[in-house]
Amino acid sequence: MTSQAVLPPPLAPGWLAAAPPLLPPAMRHWLFRPGALTAGLRQVGHVRLRVLAEYSDGAPPDEARAMRIAPGSPVWVREVLMSVDGVDSVPARSLTPLTASHGAWQGMRRLSTRPLADMLYHDRTVIRSPFACRRLASPVPFHATALQALHAGRQDPEAVRVWARRSVFWRMGQPLLVAECFLPGFWNLTAGRAAPPLQPHQRTPGAR
Repeated sequence: MTSQAVLPPPLAPGWLAAAPPLLPPAMRHWLFRPGALTAGLRQVGHVRLRVLAEYSDGAPPDEARAMRIAPGSPVWVREVLMSVDGVDSVPARSLTPLTASHGAWQGMRRLSTRPLADMLYHDRTVIRSPFACRRLASPVPFHATALQALHAGRQDPEAVRVWARRSVFWRMGQPLLVAECFLPGFWNLTAGRAAPPLQPHQRTPGAR
């Protein structure tokens, strides 16, 4: 896994290249924490991953722009929810062009309950863009994934501000867009704790 400074963050209306300074330091840390996210979560507690859905769809404009493909292009979508010590904490949504899901990113279809890091982290041909972040709102496709997790946790979506991050991985010229957000339960779980330090192997930009 390598990074390239020439890659831009996957910006679109509402997405930011830096976290607003008014956000608490812990939120700014996790929104732009490099390396494999699952590795960081495992420093907090026991991580369990559940697959919410896997399906083909047409790329929404917001996500198509991030992947540099035409809106409506066929894509393969994978949505998961990671819990930490039994607390629903991080929903994630990943998508790639449908042809790439049978080619450069075919491993995405075989992950089952394993994290994307198992497919990405040790592959030196993969490069990753910088992060973009935003507060989720209904026009963003990922918002529906977060709402599903909030409803499952019996949390009122209207009373919750959920911040998300996303980046794009590239392999053989094919994009894989990965978006993750942090639910209120995660912030409650980590409240008062220092952010876990990056291990040496996590300093190279990695994946969920």
